[in-house]
Amino acid sequence: MEDVTLIVKTETATKGRGSYGFIFACTDNSQDECLARMLFGTSRQYGAIAIKVRKGDFLFLHNLDSNVLYGIFRAKTDGKKNIVEEAWKGSYPYQVAVEAIGDLIPLANGTRLLQQMGIKRLTILHEKGSMRLCNFFRPLNVEVKKWHEVLLTYNEKRELKTEPIRNWELLGRAQKLNDVEEVPELQATTLWDFPRQGYGKTKKGDNKYAGVTPAELIWNLIWRYTESGDLVVDPMCGSGTTLDVCKEEGRKAICYDICPPRDDIQQNDARSIPLSDNCVDLVFIDSPYGDNIRYNDHPDNIGNISSETEEFYDELEKVIKQSYRILKPGKVLGWLIGDQWVKRKSTPVGFLLYSRLTKYFETIDIICIARRNQSSNTGLWANRARRHNFYLRGFKYLFIMRKPQEGKQADIRERKVNWAFYERGKNAQSNQRAS
Repeated sequence: MEDVTLIVKTETATKGRGSYGFIFACTDNSQDECLARMLFGTSRQYGAIAIKVRKGDFLFLHNLDSNVLYGIFRAKTDGKKNIVEEAWKGSYPYQVAVEAIGDLIPLANGTRLLQQMGIKRLTILHEKGSMRLCNFFRPLNVEVKKWHEVLLTYNEKRELKTEPIRNWELLGRAQKLNDVEEVPELQATTLWDFPRQGYGKTKKGDNKYAGVTPAELIWNLIWRYTESGDLVVDPMCGSGTTLDVCKEEGRKAICYDICPPRDDIQQNDARSIPLSDNCVDLVFIDSPYGDNIRYNDHPDNIGNISSETEEFYDELEKVIKQSYRILKPGKVLGWLIGDQWVKRKSTPVGFLLYSRLTKYFETIDIICIARRNQSSNTGLWANRARRHNFYLRGFKYLFIMRKPQEGKQADIRERKVNWAFYERGKNAQSNQRAS
């Protein structure tokens, strides 16, 4: 067996976490540019994966057209935006510069291999999982232990002569990985349903906190409406979910609460935010929905005011004004709110708040957030709702609003929309007639 000489150990991924693994995708049209530039890129849809890459991590390139998985690459830089701004004509701005470890080895049936191992494009392979995928590119003339040493000490000045193992000899050995982490996915519809409060390997907020916000909700807002380094403000941040998500996703965050449970949350009343005008890129608010939850005993807590009173909305409007003031023109406010039904009276809290929001902001969209894990989500309460003919609250509103651009004139021209009408298939037509 040919001896593989080891050179000096080079800088690997973030200290303490080992070398992680990431899958990047290309097509026949983009593969040549990937390899010519030795640059991998992706769109905002998968940008959260790209920015988590650290210098020294292992990368793999999956051609979706040919279904070939190429490896092994190593990250020469951390993932960031626009390393080469003109690459792919700007279509894939979240990028990583790479180098190949030895000769590139193409594995056929890439989709099947990744599926068997439970790997998706939004999967982060931790150290053990990363090495197990690397093993599928191991040359015949190198033992597994020596191969791992080569990967962790590879120096681009040294040539690595290899004979690749054929992919079809290895597929039978592919087993689902446990040492992985899933990055959230950008929501595509106006119905968002998050089964768990958190995601990933790190804690985000406190899932035992009264009225805690789903972390993926905040993740979706910052990935749609901010860039790395932007400033996010949460004036009513509760247990700190916004702060934790922003730290992990490379956003700056200032979080306040009238009664903060953590040292990194500043004590402040949301009706008077101590920031200058036009300085914030995103404001997120998960406010009280009335006096239905006992958050704390602070005398100025808006959550001590009933949502059945005009006073409640007057006080929230003060928060709206502050949010408008600190937001940069054209930037976004996300506000989470729920309705109330108590003692046979329904209060459309969301509608009443929305009427106040539209006095200051333009509407981007209204999202329905499925409610989970609330105290009434039990068989006992479901039985009561049916027996006594009322409805439990099944969703919350997420109002996504934009601060108008300064000096922008309203577009009063008549809009012409060219709707696309699609023919139904034969099966659909026959099913419609049968019904």
